Amino acid sequence: MLNGIFILAITAITVGFIHTLVGPDHYLPFVVLAKARQWSAVKTFTITFLCGIGHVLSSVVLGFAGVILGMTLFKIGNIESSRGDLAEWFLMSFGFAYFIWGIHRAIRNRPHRHMHIHEEGREHAHFHAHSDEHVHPHAEDVKSLTPWVLFIIFVFGPCEPLIPLIMYPAARHNMLAVAVVALVFGFATITTMMGIVMASFYGLSKLRLHIFERYSHAAAGFAIFACGAAIKLFGL
Repeated sequence: MLNGIFILAITAITVGFIHTLVGPDHYLPFVVLAKARQWSAVKTFTITFLCGIGHVLSSVVLGFAGVILGMTLFKIGNIESSRGDLAEWFLMSFGFAYFIWGIHRAIRNRPHRHMHIHEEGREHAHFHAHSDEHVHPHAEDVKSLTPWVLFIIFVFGPCEPLIPLIMYPAARHNMLAVAVVALVFGFATITTMMGIVMASFYGLSKLRLHIFERYSHAAAGFAIFACGAAIKLFGL
């Protein structure tokens, strides 16, 4: 029995790593939003970690419920599929809405020219934008809501291979085996998520693309929308 659980645990680590690596929705939203919103490393780490917990825990709870209630894999699969569809639409909707907001922000913060006339009659002009000078209440609302929206999307997003490939086979042994493999899968998934996000965070922090900063929010929204669309179309 121990040998069987050990093999399942190794499988859980492998599947968790690959499942996360090939799914850009596990890390791309955090990377682009951290860059656009200039999140600190601590904030990026915390948001990614909490979303990862929500992502894994929702499937773990469903898996335990399925095992305890004796639900068939077909029924569990249908539930997970429905959750996945909702998560994909949520991700695309959030990305598109954020893209539109980013375009509006870029247009509103277009650099403009001011003329100044001094007492001696000398004139001069300078260009500036208001992106860093005026923080409106609705912009603050977007900032505060963004992590919560991500968390909700990740709670709805299923860990597709966890229940059929890891938890149900472990249930043939005992509930302790189910708990062990679920924990190992969760650790592998969240660790991979955070590793990719933080490596990308520090890599992008070295880039100084000031010319594109005005469009950073629009670019982040488009990237999130494209990520959701790719998952919907190609099943990534």
